[in-house]
Amino acid sequence: MERVSFSSGAPLEEKVGYSRMVKLGDYVAVGGTTAVQPDGSVYGENDAYAQTKYVLEKQIKLIEQAGGTAKDVFRVKVYATDMKAGGEICRAYSEIFHDYKPLCTVVGTTALNRPTQIVEIEMEAMLGTTLA
Repeated sequence: MERVSFSSGAPLEEKVGYSRMVKLGDYVAVGGTTAVQPDGSVYGENDAYAQTKYVLEKQIKLIEQAGGTAKDVFRVKVYATDMKAGGEICRAYSEIFHDYKPLCTVVGTTALNRPTQIVEIEMEAMLGTTLA
C-alpha cells in the first residue's frame, strides 16, 4: 500500500516535521488543524464559527488533492477551548456536513497553541465511498 503525505503550507509542518494529511490507499487522515494561515497568523481570532469553517474547508481541500470529496469524510473530531461556542461550531459543521452525516465528536480542552484559537479539528475519510 502506498503512503502519500500532504502539507497545508502551515509554517510548523516543515519546521517540526509532520504531515497535515496522510493517505494510505483509499484511507485519508487529516491531523489536528487550527485556523493558522500560511503567513502564520490566526484566521478569525476568537471566532468559533469562522475558525471552524476555515479549518473544515482547509481540510476538505486537502482531501480533494488526494482525490476525494466532503462526501468521503466519515469522522470529524473537534477540540474546543470554549464549549459555550458549541452552537457556532455546530453551525459551521452543519453547513458542510449536514447531508453527509459523518461521525462527529466535540471535546473540551483547556488550551490550544495560541490563546485566540478556539478549535482544532481532525478528519478521516475513505475515498470513493457512496452514501446509502
